[in-house]
Amino acid sequence: MQLTADIIAGHIGGTVDGDPSAAVSDFAKIEEAQPGQITFLANPKYTHYIYTTRASIVLVSRDFVAEKPVSATLIRVADPYSALAVLMNVAAKALRPSPAGIEEGCHIADGVEIPEGCYVGAFAYIAPGVKLGKNVKIYPQTYIGHGVEIGDDTIIYPGAKVYYGCRIGARCIIHSGAVIGADGFGFAPDAQGVYHKIEQLGIVQIDDDVEIGANTTIDRSTIGRTHISRGVKLDNLIQIAHNVEVGHDTVMASQVGIAGSTHIGANCMFGGQVGVAGHINVGDRVYVGAQSGIPNSVDSDSRIMGSPAIPALAFARNAAAAKNLADMYRRLNQLERTVNELKK
Repeated sequence: MQLTADIIAGHIGGTVDGDPSAAVSDFAKIEEAQPGQITFLANPKYTHYIYTTRASIVLVSRDFVAEKPVSATLIRVADPYSALAVLMNVAAKALRPSPAGIEEGCHIADGVEIPEGCYVGAFAYIAPGVKLGKNVKIYPQTYIGHGVEIGDDTIIYPGAKVYYGCRIGARCIIHSGAVIGADGFGFAPDAQGVYHKIEQLGIVQIDDDVEIGANTTIDRSTIGRTHISRGVKLDNLIQIAHNVEVGHDTVMASQVGIAGSTHIGANCMFGGQVGVAGHINVGDRVYVGAQSGIPNSVDSDSRIMGSPAIPALAFARNAAAAKNLADMYRRLNQLERTVNELKK
């Protein structure tokens, strides 16, 4: 698919600075781009590449001022990174396969209706009582359990598993290996210390426009629901325990783990390998640095890091001081020796 600068500008609300007929058919990083490719400049650290890039088109901010000649055609937009995301969505719809129909070898239980535009791949299993929306794509080797509900335009990629009774909204994407609705980790010891299973009788509810990464697991609740709100984006290899609630438009990077019955607010950002204790509340718009551990509730609009997590600025000061610990230790020993000699 080839697009010219003026067509691209129309898609993303930009203005062309250069040749409106410049054409591209691929994306690339600014330092690697070649003729026929489009790139973007969002991070000031990469500004020097705009003077050497061979890209045909570069997305830049409206207030970008070139200090030297630029050979590429520029498209000025409010936010180059967001504009790139819009363009890539357009390209994905044109390039990504969109299968339809029912392939041989799949199992669809009696009474399950397959609406218009749906796809069920080979060796997929759809249990009794499943309700599918329009244009749902269920790829091969996927398991959809009894009574599951899936909204319009949702995609479930190969090998994903959705246990009984779970609800998935519209326009969701569930990647390969994800498991939705496995039992929460609930066991009670008796007087002899033997653990007995607490049955997990709730469900997982996933609202509209959620994306769940490969091999991520979301456990069903003990009672009630484990709830993933609208617009949440979960990376690969994340664990969401039973009865957790995640607020709308929160994003989490790989290997985050949320313990049971914790409430995560809206518009939060969690870096990779963050661990969150159970039965606590994390407010809205909380930013958590990678590898942090959160043992207690956190107020809204906090920026925290470390284990246990503390305000990010305090963590940065502590980390800077830690670099000098060896020297401080040496000087303290020297001072102690000097004091002891003066006492003699």
